[in-house]
Amino acid sequence: TAEVDFNVVMTDDDRLIEVQGTAEHGAFSRQQMDQMVDLAAAGIRQLFTLQRAAIDAPPGE
Repeated sequence: TAEVDFNVVMTDDDRLIEVQGTAEHGAFSRQQMDQMVDLAAAGIRQLFTLQRAAIDAPPGE
C-alpha cells in the first residue's frame, strides 16, 4: 500500500507545473518530499528522452 499519493508535472527545462502530495497513513517530512520530487524529476527526464527518441524514429520502427 502506498504511504503517499504524489504527483509531479514538469517542463523539459525542469520547471515545475504541478506538485501534489497526500499522506495516506501519516505525515511525511520536507526531506522526504524533496526526495520524491528529485525521484520524479529523474523519471520525467527519462520519459522526455524516450519520447524524443520515439518522435525522431523513422516510421515503422
